[in-house]
Amino acid sequence: MDTQFLTRSEKNRIYRKTLKDRKRIVVKVGSSSLLHPETGRMDYHKIDILVRELSDLKNQGKEVILVSSGATAVGREALLSGSNFREIQEDSPITIKQACASVGQARLMMIYQKFFEDYNQIAGQVLMTKNTVTNNLSKYNLHNTFSELLKLGVIPIVNENDSVATYEYMVGDNDNLSAIVASLMEADLLILLSDVEGLFTDDPRKNPNAGFIEYVEKLDASMMGMGKESSGSSYGTGGMSTKLQAAWTATKSGCDMVIVNASDMKVIHDIVQGENRGTVFCADPDPDFDLVEYIEENV
Repeated sequence: MDTQFLTRSEKNRIYRKTLKDRKRIVVKVGSSSLLHPETGRMDYHKIDILVRELSDLKNQGKEVILVSSGATAVGREALLSGSNFREIQEDSPITIKQACASVGQARLMMIYQKFFEDYNQIAGQVLMTKNTVTNNLSKYNLHNTFSELLKLGVIPIVNENDSVATYEYMVGDNDNLSAIVASLMEADLLILLSDVEGLFTDDPRKNPNAGFIEYVEKLDASMMGMGKESSGSSYGTGGMSTKLQAAWTATKSGCDMVIVNASDMKVIHDIVQGENRGTVFCADPDPDFDLVEYIEENV
């Protein structure tokens, strides 16, 4: 169909309907979407719905990869409320984060394993750092690991290896990490579950007149400038700027991306069925895009 003379709204409607045909889907969920905002503790009801949605995608014959934050928050809850609170406080901030991540990652995986088992699915853990992708040998091995897991019908659960990563080896946020995974594994859809509705012309928390953008056919420099450095939650690490970086990585790698509010995890089903939810960024593959080069220069 020639879309040259269609309105943006018409293009959006037509393009959304094609998302049901995507076969390899990466879903990223942020810490703030997994926790009760009042207490910072795990929201098991939302996790259950998330796992059910992903299991249903898998049952439809799609390959699913989950990139999940939350390990540090879960570990912080376990450690900083315990008897060793004082000892942990005396350590440096990076050490506190690494200790919390070490404990929290194991607990988070136990939670996911339990819920996925309830839906007759097998989940596996993959921990990464920036060096895992920028080193050619480890990148090759990582790709093979993902491929074998998907071939075996496993749902990989990915996070940054915060317990060992130092600043020079950190991706730093799971928006970028999920886009890196999508690019590496040639996924055709990336869904960022976030605490925002999607992309706005300005920060809607500060500017009530900010306009919502539901459809991005092609990212350009002016649109990349709409990103804000701040995160909407004290538990998250990425703001809109990291989501736009992720969109650039994904779309230039030939992957569609959707930013959507995670207040209702059933939105995953709506997106894959072509409903008009969140902001969709259309795949815009660039044959000259080099993932490793982009990571080294921008992440």
